[in-house]
Amino acid sequence: MSERFDAIIVGAGQAGPPLAGRLTEAGMSVALVERHLVGGTCVNTGCTPTKTLIASAHAAHMARRAADFGVSVGGPVEIDMDRVKARADTVSGNSRKGLEDWLAGMDKCALLRGHARFDSARDIRVGDRLLTADRIFINVGGRARVPDMPGLNDVAVLTNSSMLALQTLPRHLVVVGGSYIGLEFAQMYRRFGAEVTVVEQGPRLVAHEDPDVSDAIREILEGEGIAFRLNAECISFAADAEGVAVGVDCREGAPEVIGSHALLAIGRQPNTDDLGLDKAGVEIDERGYVVVSDRLETNVEGIWALGDCNGRGAFTHTSYNDYEIVAANLLDGAQRRVSDRIPTYALYIDPPLGRVGLNKSAAAKQKYKVLVGRRPMTRVSRAVEKDEAQGFMEIVVDAESRSVLGGTILGPGGDEAIHAITELMAAGGTAERLRETMHIHPTVAELLPTIAGELTAPD
Repeated sequence: MSERFDAIIVGAGQAGPPLAGRLTEAGMSVALVERHLVGGTCVNTGCTPTKTLIASAHAAHMARRAADFGVSVGGPVEIDMDRVKARADTVSGNSRKGLEDWLAGMDKCALLRGHARFDSARDIRVGDRLLTADRIFINVGGRARVPDMPGLNDVAVLTNSSMLALQTLPRHLVVVGGSYIGLEFAQMYRRFGAEVTVVEQGPRLVAHEDPDVSDAIREILEGEGIAFRLNAECISFAADAEGVAVGVDCREGAPEVIGSHALLAIGRQPNTDDLGLDKAGVEIDERGYVVVSDRLETNVEGIWALGDCNGRGAFTHTSYNDYEIVAANLLDGAQRRVSDRIPTYALYIDPPLGRVGLNKSAAAKQKYKVLVGRRPMTRVSRAVEKDEAQGFMEIVVDAESRSVLGGTILGPGGDEAIHAITELMAAGGTAERLRETMHIHPTVAELLPTIAGELTAPD
């Protein structure tokens, strides 16, 4: 016999628990099913532990630079990886426990542990239990993509998840993948003291960014001693006495990189392959992502998909915004759409990259005629005062309407300062409105009005 609920949520990632909260507040009974850890990727293997590790790596980096600021630390900087890992585990564990305690105290919400599979469009099986509801929300997240690459099954290769379980410092970490996850781990472990080489199949890093951003990021990381092997057209793996040999088949340089450890960071894939979606008739695309409408509805009435598994965003903030869209439409009579949100994200190297909206390349593809305001961090007082004057800031403006189309801030506090542009865009502001707005001195964001008044045609 089935157990009936008003709603079933599959997955307790960033969208699942708050959605359960809204639904139960509305008087609905909810079954929230989680087969592993409450909190999903962000809390357990993503944002929370990695940014905690990045903070430790930043402390080590600043300690080594203490003399630059007239400070003596009294000897070489030493890294205690056991304490570093314990700190990250504690922060992550506390966050997970907070979510678990919240759910436990949530009236009319049952947190069920187990692997959920569809039996039909209204039925979910969890072990021996059969759950039934007229509303089902899929929030199963994603995992590291591990494609079939030559020799990969012959060596022990790390992913972002297994990397967090590592308790020793690699002698030489080879990072396969030159985008967000790979570069964050690369800088982090270089600052912990490992030799680091990044292998990237393409000709430049973070390929969807503008070339000047890619070049600036590479310059920053090379300045810290990270080596790069780009144009690695045929990547392979083989066991080696020192650990692992990564074949790179680059146009120049040695044909392989020998490392003690290898981290595979070449993308993510959705956790949709073992949900029985075919039994519910839910459509997925060729990459396994659940196909959803602008309101995050699947092709089956009464079933929604939120978070990383729907291919509409791969970030914690997009997942949470998915929850807000679904809850507002379902419970508040709103008409919110995914297409209304302004894409924004960050790359957490140090200094961080903050991005919002269109960059120059994307604007050109959409046939905009644009003007650009730009300033290097060497001309930003706050960055110079902190001796962190790497990178630049830039806004992209529609030459006709003067609307701000997007922005890039690669520099100290770039992940925070970018919100000034995000909020302006959300309010429909123009470059002139930004130029006339007074900002605080000394900050990084105070130069945004300045560059809004110095617009020129892009190079």
